[in-house]
Amino acid sequence: MEKGLIVAIDGYSSTGKSTIAKMLAKCLRYVYVDTGAMYRAVALYSLQHSITDEAVLKDLLPDISIKLRYNVHNREYETSLNGVNVENEIRGMDVSNRVSVVSSWQSVRTFLVEQQRKLGAKGGIVMDGRDIGTVVFPNADVKFFLTTKLEVRALRRYEQLVAKGVKVSYKEVAQNVLERDYKDENREISPLKPAKDAILIDNTWMALEDELDLMLREIRLVDDDYYRD
Repeated sequence: MEKGLIVAIDGYSSTGKSTIAKMLAKCLRYVYVDTGAMYRAVALYSLQHSITDEAVLKDLLPDISIKLRYNVHNREYETSLNGVNVENEIRGMDVSNRVSVVSSWQSVRTFLVEQQRKLGAKGGIVMDGRDIGTVVFPNADVKFFLTTKLEVRALRRYEQLVAKGVKVSYKEVAQNVLERDYKDENREISPLKPAKDAILIDNTWMALEDELDLMLREIRLVDDDYYRD
């Protein structure tokens, strides 16, 4: 095979995009790219340098290096910012509260979309985010858009943070998820919305295995040669 498919997975925060995207990429033997981690890394950089103005950050973007690597020891994808592993830092509440603002800035989106397109140019990739099927790869071979009930998403996020030792209340997490939804849906640049040809999946009560099977079936409809279970 000279070129694999481009699979786009978009959706709201805490809908399990990264989890299912990793599983799908493994089944297809594709590269996985978590674009949300890239935006979180830029948000972390802005916090580290106390940057609140887009013009200031725009001038510093060339100094930002973001790498997504697979750690063979813990079998997890990890994000590095300028050579430093920041996977834990970018998942904290400070970054969660900041990322919607930073990701709404045109300079940041232009900077990261360019990198994302380079990563997926050769195909054979599963990429998840907010605007993969609408902006980054509008001609992606297969597009999915995930939704989940708010209270379930908030609980998932809350449990993830508590498991990492973060002191936070469910109410605080639920409010953050709700605010991110509003900001993502209403930003002027690349607002969160399903592509017209995206396959909508409400996974509120769906087991991961069933969700994965559904995606693989849809991919098989596009091209049976790329189904590698």
